[in-house]
Amino acid sequence: MINVLFVCLGNICRSPMAEALFRHLVKKENLTNKIAVDSAATSSWQIGFPPHEGTLDILKRYNISSDGLVGRRLKKEDFWRFDYIIGMDESNIKNIYRITGKPNHPKIIRLLDLTIYRKDIPDPFYTGDFDETYRLVSTGCRILLNKIRREKNL
Repeated sequence: MINVLFVCLGNICRSPMAEALFRHLVKKENLTNKIAVDSAATSSWQIGFPPHEGTLDILKRYNISSDGLVGRRLKKEDFWRFDYIIGMDESNIKNIYRITGKPNHPKIIRLLDLTIYRKDIPDPFYTGDFDETYRLVSTGCRILLNKIRREKNL
């Protein structure tokens, strides 16, 4: 099983959106028996909480299931459990390095570094723009899935 973890600050906006969308793409490609998806936070503020209402609204708009999404914190041992650890912005990446103790490891990737954008995904908790976040997450997730398919011969 290939394990993918999406990480953001609170695990209520960007990373659960990416988890749900990526899980949706994996299901559409009939890869659920090969790829598992999860998400986590670098902070502890929203542990145990469901995703932000804006994330839930946009997932519902695109008919993407939000079942099972609940905030949890990134743990050091997640480094060993996951094959790909995907941060949403540079601050997330630095915190992932700090928490896992694995700075600059190639399995830790900023999502939009896989795209032509090569930038941070803005946090809609602060910007309020869940549409922009969805567009960027969607682009990144599609490219990530293609990368995994190539690397793992799926």
